[in-house]
Amino acid sequence: MTTAAHRPATLEDVARIAGVSRSTASRVIAGTGFASPAARKQVTAAVDQLGYVPNPAARALVRGGGVRLVVAVLGTSAAVLDDPYVHQVVGAAARVCTPAGVGVALYWLPFGDPRSLDQLDGDRSVCGVILVNTTEELLEAVPRSLRGRVVSIGVGSPTVPSFDVDNAAGSEAVLRHLYASGRRRIAMVTGPRWLPCAQRPVQTYRRLMAEAGLPERILPGDFRAPRGRTAAGEALRRWPDIDAIYAISDDTALGVIAGLRDAGARVPGDVAVAGFDDIPLAGMTAPALTTASHPVGRIAGAAATALLDGRPAAPVTLFPSALVARASA
Repeated sequence: MTTAAHRPATLEDVARIAGVSRSTASRVIAGTGFASPAARKQVTAAVDQLGYVPNPAARALVRGGGVRLVVAVLGTSAAVLDDPYVHQVVGAAARVCTPAGVGVALYWLPFGDPRSLDQLDGDRSVCGVILVNTTEELLEAVPRSLRGRVVSIGVGSPTVPSFDVDNAAGSEAVLRHLYASGRRRIAMVTGPRWLPCAQRPVQTYRRLMAEAGLPERILPGDFRAPRGRTAAGEALRRWPDIDAIYAISDDTALGVIAGLRDAGARVPGDVAVAGFDDIPLAGMTAPALTTASHPVGRIAGAAATALLDGRPAAPVTLFPSALVARASA
């Protein structure tokens, strides 16, 4: 039986029919944790009524296996595990997994060695994997037996669904804001060249500059503040007439502001600065940073939910990004 013509019943459907929380329904079905006799009776009746079939991860919990969801992060060094963005992903996944009795583990995938996924493939305690900083090469290396238990935050494939922020639209909103404020000599500090999702804002920048008849002024970046500080100096040397710099991460943008101050340039008087992510520090700097929102928690939570519930996910799920205008631009 299904709840609609085109989809099977989900855990949310069971909880709704039973009149209990999702976490209570999960505990009853998995056979873990406390639930009152009344709740157990209601959930069991709802399961029978809907014909609900638990996903492989939930079945694994019942038989004592598959108790970890792994956040696997691709990076050039293990330092990527210290990134605050990665911490947000892990925290959001844990909020989804904890009620289901599933733990969350953090795992480093060394850049250039995607075969390290093979270790996860052979680990029977792993019920699902969220890939972070995904590349095409990494997607190609996903073992066949892991397919159906892997989602990506970033680029996806026909067999690996993708959850990500619409950073192209967010970047366009920031760049149009800079243009509307009278800025015409706008430079961009990019993200890592090897990261596909970091190329969407670059494509947006190039398109908008071409439409406006403005020159491209692109500097390589790596999402880190030190590189932003260096890039600011490079921008001033190469283009002394520059009047705005857009960095596709807030950390980089804060480094840009520091670099401009080092050179004696005023922000935003001489050069406007904008970033992307809307990290907590963005609203507390002087001047406060103009940026675009990045709902990391919602994205990671949706990715974890898709894995635990076993629901068919769309090939690409993009979350909106909105302009956050502040004093820096």
